[in-house]
Amino acid sequence: MRLWDNDLKGNIPTSFANLTKLSELYLFGNQFTGGDTVLANLTSLSIIDLSLNYFKSSISADLSGLHNLERFSVYNNSFSGPFPLSLLMIPSLVHIDLSQNHFEGPIDFRNTFSLSRLRVLYVGFNNLDGLIPESISKLVNLEYLDVSHNNFGGQVPRSISKVVNLTSVDLSYNKLEGQVPDFVWRSSKLDYVDLSYNSFNCFAKSVEVIDGASLTMLNLGSNSVDGPFPKWICKVKDLYALDLSNNHFNGSIPQCLKYSTYFHTLNLRNNSLSGVLPNLFIKDSQLRSLDVSSNNLVGKLPKSLINCERIEFLNVKGNKIMDTFPFWLGSLPYLKVLMLGSNAFYGPVYNPSAYLGFPSIRIIDISNNNFVGSLPQDYFANWLEMSLVWSGSDIPQFKYMGNVNFSTYDSIDLVYKGVETDFDRIFEGFNAIDFSGNRFSGHIPGSIGLLSELRLLNLSGNAFTGNIPPSLANITNLESLDLSRNNLSGKFVEKAIMCPFLLHLSNPRNLCRNRKTNC
Repeated sequence: MRLWDNDLKGNIPTSFANLTKLSELYLFGNQFTGGDTVLANLTSLSIIDLSLNYFKSSISADLSGLHNLERFSVYNNSFSGPFPLSLLMIPSLVHIDLSQNHFEGPIDFRNTFSLSRLRVLYVGFNNLDGLIPESISKLVNLEYLDVSHNNFGGQVPRSISKVVNLTSVDLSYNKLEGQVPDFVWRSSKLDYVDLSYNSFNCFAKSVEVIDGASLTMLNLGSNSVDGPFPKWICKVKDLYALDLSNNHFNGSIPQCLKYSTYFHTLNLRNNSLSGVLPNLFIKDSQLRSLDVSSNNLVGKLPKSLINCERIEFLNVKGNKIMDTFPFWLGSLPYLKVLMLGSNAFYGPVYNPSAYLGFPSIRIIDISNNNFVGSLPQDYFANWLEMSLVWSGSDIPQFKYMGNVNFSTYDSIDLVYKGVETDFDRIFEGFNAIDFSGNRFSGHIPGSIGLLSELRLLNLSGNAFTGNIPPSLANITNLESLDLSRNNLSGKFVEKAIMCPFLLHLSNPRNLCRNRKTNC
């Protein structure tokens, strides 16, 4: 029976209990609030899908009599109460999805059917707590495990290594602690591991990566792991995405990473890494995103970055890198985000003999460096992506920059409306320029007005002179503007800025002089 995506409300009709030969029941995408107890009588069912409704009760009925059931899905409801243990006594069950509900309390797999066929267990985004039980080893055929966004604590049980068919494990956003579990590098089938947003603090003293390790995505971000960069990661040859951000790693980034040739995403943000950023990037590199911001890196940007023709996101903000402006990055065809702020870059950002490309740039932050010189009037003329209205997908995850396949999104911090703001996800249509805290002089280029979709412009703390260019009036979606701490003069042109679009004007006396306004 397929009644999905209608406007059905109330309880599941009690008359459904008479449908004893019904094999499939699809009621997802409605507005049902109860009546799920009738399901226990439908012993021929192989599929139950009640997802995306408004059920509020607990699943208290004994479902163990549904001896033909293979798939049980109730995600995105308001079910509460304990985990329905009777499901684990159904020998035919292959797929359980209880995610995005309000289930609470511990889980215990001791009463699981001894020959469990269960391959998929999704219980993320609930209120489950306690320990992940040792009895998880009874789920011998489990392939996909997601217990993320709960309140599980303690250490990950060693018995999970006995679940040898696991290919995807998501334990993120819990309260797990202690040693990073060794199944990460001791499985020949494990492909995806997300341990982020926990309290893991160390690796085993000796880490031996098995031959044939198939790990392609490892997320250890936002834990408390310290010590040197884990060189054993270099032995995982097919690693596609690695996130070690927001930990306490120290020492240098090892050169051996260059042999992990499939890197698509490398995020080492907010650690205590030192030394230089090594030349890791070989010809035809697959790299799309590199974030080494908020560390203690020195030296220059590695010229091997020019080999990363697919790179879209480069963030080295908040280090001690001393180099001239990387004009050579301007030839990269897909680079959308360039974050160089709060380093020791120096010299001009304009060279008449170097074509200032950056054909895809949408966000550039070179703030708080030692850049100098003036900018020609056509300086911004080539950054045409900032003049285009974004017309992307309506699917939420595709609206943000990052690796959608692995749910790893690019993040930055910018001064927005006068406040240092973390953007955990970056909207694909967001455009920003931050040149603040340098020593630029001369006039603000009139070509800034060509960037009609610009949302943030910060030129504060420089030595710009002259009038504010009237072309700013063309940027009608501007949300945050800061031109303070410059040497601007003259009356502000009446039509230069439409104040209702500006949510923050730092030191607006330069902008709204001699006119009555609510700016």
